[in-house]
Amino acid sequence: MNRFKVITVAAALFAMLAVPVVNRLIRASLAVPRVRETGVPNGLPWRELRIPTRRGKTLFGWFIPAGAAAPALAVVHGWGGNAEMMLPLARPLHAAGYALLFFDARSHGRSDADSFASLPRFAEDLEQAVDWLQGQGEVDARRVGAIGHSVGAGAALLLASRRGDLAAVVSVAAFAHPAGIMRRWLKLKRIPYWPLGAYILHYVQRVIGHRFDDIAPCHTIRAVNCPVLLAHGIDDQMVPVSEAYEIYANRRDERVHLLLMPGSHDEYGEIERHIGTVIGFLDDAMRVSPGGLPGRWS
Repeated sequence: MNRFKVITVAAALFAMLAVPVVNRLIRASLAVPRVRETGVPNGLPWRELRIPTRRGKTLFGWFIPAGAAAPALAVVHGWGGNAEMMLPLARPLHAAGYALLFFDARSHGRSDADSFASLPRFAEDLEQAVDWLQGQGEVDARRVGAIGHSVGAGAALLLASRRGDLAAVVSVAAFAHPAGIMRRWLKLKRIPYWPLGAYILHYVQRVIGHRFDDIAPCHTIRAVNCPVLLAHGIDDQMVPVSEAYEIYANRRDERVHLLLMPGSHDEYGEIERHIGTVIGFLDDAMRVSPGGLPGRWS
């Protein structure tokens, strides 16, 4: 065997041995941190529940009813978050007449673990939460919407692009494209894009079973079938406000609205201070009139 063939065979053997190791390292480095709830929705009429989702798993959640035939919202956290982290929204939204379902996505909080977490799996879990709400006798099934933060916001936009019965979506701090946030993660970890970073992005898409282009909020926004409020902090360092502008620029029609406010990626206090605007958007989007006339947000 000549020297070239020896080198070729050695390289092939190295690749066969190295690639599985690299793949395991990628999955380990992207594993979601699990933070379990330590509190409950104090001062509100809540009940704890579990909702079936895909792959035989169940989701932990709290349901907060609001009387007969109430509009309802499924509320989903971001990467590494949990239902408790979204509870600052509970009291004002409930006071405005909304039934609320706060839940943990798979592999988060107190929900079942799965092989991996991803934006499409967040969307699958959100879909199960919406379906559950629509099946409750005390909820008006025509007026069920979603609020999501970060990855949860991307999931809400993905779900809204796939089904036509969501009444409204509030997206908080959504990134424009998964590749962008992945490349920022590579830079943070000091991983060069070529060749390792490019392989990581390729591998992640293969694992989750979706091309980033197909699930990117800057693309799914064009197919949403309901009014959308894009809320974003102007001081967000993790997902720059320019990404909110990018999503907004790709909107299909005037049912998509942009709300910019002070604050960083995880400061829910700012959206609390703008909750009147959020509630006004939701009230108008979910209004059911005899003539079906749209309001100013619709």
